[in-house]
Amino acid sequence: MPIAIAGSIATDHLMSFSGRFADSLVVDQLDKISVSFLAHKLEIRRGGVAANIAFGMGNLGQRPVLVGSVGQDFADYRSWLERHGVDCDSVRTSETQHTARFVCTTDDDMAQIATFYAGAMSEAREIELAPIAERVGGLDLVLVGPDDPDAMRRHTQECRDRGIPFVADPSQQLAFGGGDLIRDLIDGAEYLITNEYESHLTAQKTGWSQDEIDSRVGYRVTTLGKDGVRITGKDLDEPIHVAAAREVTKADPTGVGDAFRAGFLTGIAEGLPLRESAELGSMLATYVIETVGTQEYEVGTARFLERLTQAYGAESAGLIADHIHCRRP
Repeated sequence: MPIAIAGSIATDHLMSFSGRFADSLVVDQLDKISVSFLAHKLEIRRGGVAANIAFGMGNLGQRPVLVGSVGQDFADYRSWLERHGVDCDSVRTSETQHTARFVCTTDDDMAQIATFYAGAMSEAREIELAPIAERVGGLDLVLVGPDDPDAMRRHTQECRDRGIPFVADPSQQLAFGGGDLIRDLIDGAEYLITNEYESHLTAQKTGWSQDEIDSRVGYRVTTLGKDGVRITGKDLDEPIHVAAAREVTKADPTGVGDAFRAGFLTGIAEGLPLRESAELGSMLATYVIETVGTQEYEVGTARFLERLTQAYGAESAGLIADHIHCRRP
């Protein structure tokens, strides 16, 4: 089941400053601000929603098709993703702009000064899905994740026009997009994935009631943080609720939602029921919580199935076992 993951591809440059930004800021001179901070630590992390999801699916044995726009500086990142099972042949390379970049400095008070450079991501609107579908023998599902807004709108409309089922995953763009954009992105989706706050923000931005949103999508997948995930949909008599899998330790929650999506879509691609697909996603999400960085975890089949059994029981783990092919035993 070929699945395309369209959305952001970026690198994160994370710096730490030993001190307090507030000590260097003069409130009545902020209109003339000109300060610099000496960072003592730099971490460069691979990221971007689409790349994170594709990486997670690749670790479970899938061959997701990554769709996005990058710069000439993407070579090392491409190699990393390809080594982890991601099809990068449909990634567009800009001739003039760098790969999107998030640069953030954090002080001792956990205050942050950050800048996001969209760069090549702004050219994702030039990508057409039809040649991608032709190259891979057809697309059974396309996830449209946060990206250049025009790219998101184009991918969504093309899915409608060509009859390709799509997953609406607007996430970060919900805060910035207007009602017209959000309505365009979710109407007719086979799956709408949001967290609980985003679910309410979707209703506020679109002007649609929760019931009306339900009527416009096939299934709604709502992540609930520590309370797990809830799935409602067209042929479900009762909502499906899946508890969160227990993590061994908590390191960094960044990218947890992306890992859930990777596991959930792996289940869908393998024809697993919705409950088991959500359990698979919830289990993979814990691997991100336990590491610093969105693509720094490793998945071994034996340990993964052992943890699935502990979290959701032997029957569920047994059903999932035949549908994952982790890159490590």
